[in-house]
Amino acid sequence: MNLLSQIAAGVTVGGLAFAFVLEVFFHRDPRTYSFTLIRPEDVPAVRLWVIFIGLYNLCFAAGIAAGLALLNAGAVGAGRALVLFGCGSHVFLAVLFPFVERRLWRNALMEGVPPLIAVLGYLLWE
Repeated sequence: MNLLSQIAAGVTVGGLAFAFVLEVFFHRDPRTYSFTLIRPEDVPAVRLWVIFIGLYNLCFAAGIAAGLALLNAGAVGAGRALVLFGCGSHVFLAVLFPFVERRLWRNALMEGVPPLIAVLGYLLWE
């Protein structure tokens, strides 16, 4: 997997880890409302879901990171599969984001552009 794809996948890992921290530890903080759209009065109702979404993001970040580690340790096929699955999944999810909630179009860009670069970099220059 080329360097561009690996860097973009690494940025994806960072973004997913950042989302995990916000969703799990700061979902009650009103300053995160623009990111999560959770108003303080809604926190009790959505707490379980937002924490699990954060944990899903952490799992995807760990999978992509493991793929990058495998790639660079010589297990190219397994590493590439993990990176492409994780990044491809987040491209797909980012495309759906604005259809679920139009106000989250910025989140869709943040979630979708780095993994799209990783996948396209692989498909076009590998």
